[in-house]
Amino acid sequence: MNLELLDEALADEPAYRARQVWEWAARGAGSYAEMTNLPAGLRTTLEERVPFSSLRVETESLARDGTLKVLFRTHDGHLVEAVLMRYRDGRRSICLSSQSGCPLTCAFCATGQMRFGRNLTSGEILDQALHFRRLEPIDHAVFMGMGEPMMNLEPVLEAARRLPDLGVTHRRTTISTVGWLPGLRRFVDDVDEPIRLALSLHASDPALRSRLMPVNARFPLADVLGECHRYVELRRRRVYVEYVMLAGVNDDSEQAEELARLLGTKAFKVNLIPYNPTGRFEGSSRAAIAAFKAVLDRRRVPATVRLTRGREIAAACGQLAAEGMRVASGASA
Repeated sequence: MNLELLDEALADEPAYRARQVWEWAARGAGSYAEMTNLPAGLRTTLEERVPFSSLRVETESLARDGTLKVLFRTHDGHLVEAVLMRYRDGRRSICLSSQSGCPLTCAFCATGQMRFGRNLTSGEILDQALHFRRLEPIDHAVFMGMGEPMMNLEPVLEAARRLPDLGVTHRRTTISTVGWLPGLRRFVDDVDEPIRLALSLHASDPALRSRLMPVNARFPLADVLGECHRYVELRRRRVYVEYVMLAGVNDDSEQAEELARLLGTKAFKVNLIPYNPTGRFEGSSRAAIAAFKAVLDRRRVPATVRLTRGREIAAACGQLAAEGMRVASGASA
C-alpha cells in the first residue's frame, strides 16, 4: 500500500482515518470494502484513488513442504519475488526483497545473474508482507530476498518498522547484508530497534571471498567485521553469519578452522546453508557439511545447518528470480 498516496487521498479527512485503513490492512483485510468503520463514500474514493497494493501478482508456486513463492510486478514493470515459509512448529516466516534484481553479482546467487532493475519503495516492500498476511498470520521476517538491503536502507527500515503491526516483532526481523559498508554503518549507528543483523560471509579468505562476492574488493572483510563487532558492542546482540556450502570451494576442514579463528565464539552465530545449484557450483554433501560443523562445534563457535525449503520451486536461498523472470518476461529458457 502506498501510504504517501493514502495520506494525500485522506488529506481532508480526520487524522484517524489513515490509521483505521492501516489497521485493517495490517490485520489482513483484502479490500477497502471490508473496512466497515469507514464511510461507504470514502471506501469508494479510496478504491478509485489508491490501489490496494502497489504490486500485481504474476505467478505463484507452492512446494510440497508448504513454501509459497510469489512473483510480483511493480506498476512500472519490474519483477520482484518473495517467499512464505511454513514450518511444522507453526512458524510462518516471510522472505522479502528490497530491490528488483541486484547489482552486486555474487557468483553463486541467481538474483545476481539477472539485470538490476531498481530499488523498491517502502510500500512495495511492505506490500510483499501484506500479501502473505492476507493469506494467514505471519511471525518472522527476513530481508534476504532479491537485492542488497543496505543499498536501500531507508525504505527497508520504513517497512521493517511497520512489521510489528502485522505480527512480526523487531526481534523476529532480520536484515541481511553482503557487507555494503555505507549502509551497514548507518544501520549500526542509527537503528535503535532490536532488529537482527545477518552477514552473508561465505568465505573467510579475502581472495576467495572476492572471487565469490566482488563487493569484498570494494569493502574488505576486515572493515565489515569491524562494523559487526561495533554492532555487538553497541546493541549487545549477536550477528548471524550466513555461509553457503559450495562443494570443493569453501567447505573443507581447514576453511572451517579459518572461519572459527576469524569469528571467535561470542559475537557470531553461523548458519551453514546447503546450496541450491544455479548452474555454476555444486552444493556440498551432507557429510562435508557435518564435518565442517563439527570443526565449528569443537572450536565452540555456535553453528546450525539451515533447513532447506522450497527447493523444487526455486524458492530456497540463492535461487530467487532466474526462472520466474524468464517465464514472466516471455523469454526462452
